[in-house]
Amino acid sequence: MEREELRSLLAAVAAGGVSVDDACARLGEAQLAGPGFSDLGYAKPDVGRGVRQGVSEVIYGAGKTAAQIAGIMRELVRSGQERVIVTRLDPQKSDELRSLLMAQSLQMVTGYRYHALARMGTWGEPAAPGGHGYVLVACAGTSDLYCAEEAALTATMLGSEVRRAYDVGVAGIHRLLAQADLIQRASVIVAVAGMEGALASVIGGLAACPVIACPTSVGYGASLGGVSALLSMLNSCASGVSVVNIDNGFGAGYQASLINHVGR
Repeated sequence: MEREELRSLLAAVAAGGVSVDDACARLGEAQLAGPGFSDLGYAKPDVGRGVRQGVSEVIYGAGKTAAQIAGIMRELVRSGQERVIVTRLDPQKSDELRSLLMAQSLQMVTGYRYHALARMGTWGEPAAPGGHGYVLVACAGTSDLYCAEEAALTATMLGSEVRRAYDVGVAGIHRLLAQADLIQRASVIVAVAGMEGALASVIGGLAACPVIACPTSVGYGASLGGVSALLSMLNSCASGVSVVNIDNGFGAGYQASLINHVGR
């Protein structure tokens, strides 16, 4: 969309002739009509995604070098992105990334944070909390925290209030039942579990909101690296349970925040 077209659209919104929702839809259409991305050679950052989808591009850190991540981050920030999320980022690569950001500018390095448990890097502050209520992230055991924190941090960065209920697996179900009030009042719940993945079904039978089940690769031999938990969650008899892929805390947190903001 050209500058004059944008000015005309904004003027129409200010005059009351075009609704905010219609204006957002037109901006999204304009992004689809144009390239909407930058070409760095090794990557094509989707600089228009925030306009089209409401959430800007997230960087998958595994398999990329620190230099590539730094370049993509710089381009996203240059295009106006207010916050950047980097998933699957190990501590050594984060240290390299921090050094590269320091060489770019003081603004880039001071805005960067590494979250070791979630294995994520973030730039910028989380979006202001909003939505219908809070996202509850529950996990079965301490060994699942890496995935639960990935979900929790993602939802936080995307502007959801997040509450946590950790180490509440079905092996000691009284620990979960002690969180009944949190479960009943949540607007959406992420249930993270490995082993047999039973936590999602139990929470699904207690909650009045959507439950996003996230299987982890935690468990002994027959858990098959999370496949057993995945299949158990897919076969849940509790209504309102949907499932993301194994160890996909990011996907669960993203979806939870979208649900929390539907209609807002």
